[in-house]
Amino acid sequence: MVERAQLLAGLHAAAEPTRLRLLALCAAGELTVSELTRILGQSQPRVSRHLKLLTEAGLLERFREGSWTFYRLAADGEGAALAREIVARLTPDTELRRDRDRFAQVKRARARVAADYFRQNAAEWERLRSLHVSETEVEEAMLALGLRGLGKAQRQNLLDIGTGTGRVLELFAPHFDRALGIDLSREMLAIARANLERAGLAHGQVRQADMYQLPLADRAFDLVTIHQVLHYADRPADAIREAARVLKPNGRLLIVDFAPHGEEALRKEHAHRRLGFRNEEIQAWLKSARLKPGLQKTLPGRPLTVVLWRATQPAEAGAQEEKVA
Repeated sequence: MVERAQLLAGLHAAAEPTRLRLLALCAAGELTVSELTRILGQSQPRVSRHLKLLTEAGLLERFREGSWTFYRLAADGEGAALAREIVARLTPDTELRRDRDRFAQVKRARARVAADYFRQNAAEWERLRSLHVSETEVEEAMLALGLRGLGKAQRQNLLDIGTGTGRVLELFAPHFDRALGIDLSREMLAIARANLERAGLAHGQVRQADMYQLPLADRAFDLVTIHQVLHYADRPADAIREAARVLKPNGRLLIVDFAPHGEEALRKEHAHRRLGFRNEEIQAWLKSARLKPGLQKTLPGRPLTVVLWRATQPAEAGAQEEKVA
């Protein structure tokens, strides 16, 4: 239920034709001010003023990504339910259909940018993939290990740290109510956004954020994934500790990375800070973050072996460790 004051504020904010159009657009995906200005055919100051009113009323949420600011329908709070109800009751008229067509053009432009980036880097990525076991095998193992033991009630919120192209979000989002990916690279976030839109995963979101200082509440996520990220990190133990902070009691952390190897070219040509990790090293970091080390899987490759480590946030102090598989 929405409190009366919140209801009145939300209804007042939405009671304007352009703001209704903005709600409908932001329900379909994340959009910048410039994209919304282009779709609506209105001035930037006017659109910004409408967005400010909708955000203050709790109907929209905003987040910064470098010099850009994105808006989307609120996901949490009393205003979120009202926003969803208002959008659900909108009957598409000529203007709303035209807005939707222009939004489709924006998505196609994003997809072209993503395709250009992939085309420019495809050869190098394929060479890297050839060094280890197939991505399909890794993804199957991730799903099996990540979802094992998580009941439906524990599949609400997913966080993917260092989401890159958003592939892990695509993989896990169908199993969760909400999926969030964070990355520092705006270029990667643009690709991830395009991929989520292409996959029709409206409940998947991405944000620009630092994995050492997540702008997220404590104990908020049921599953946190860190896929092929730690070997770039200068402080992997701190990244694990921050991931543990946002895990709910009984929540799971899934780390995927390389076992120790001698491929120096990855350090010189691809900025890998670490040439893989020893199992004892990962286990020590997990315990230092007060997580219970648990199930583990090794996928041998030539020359790179991929290892999956899973850990659990204890429900209470002194809980027993999971049995290692």
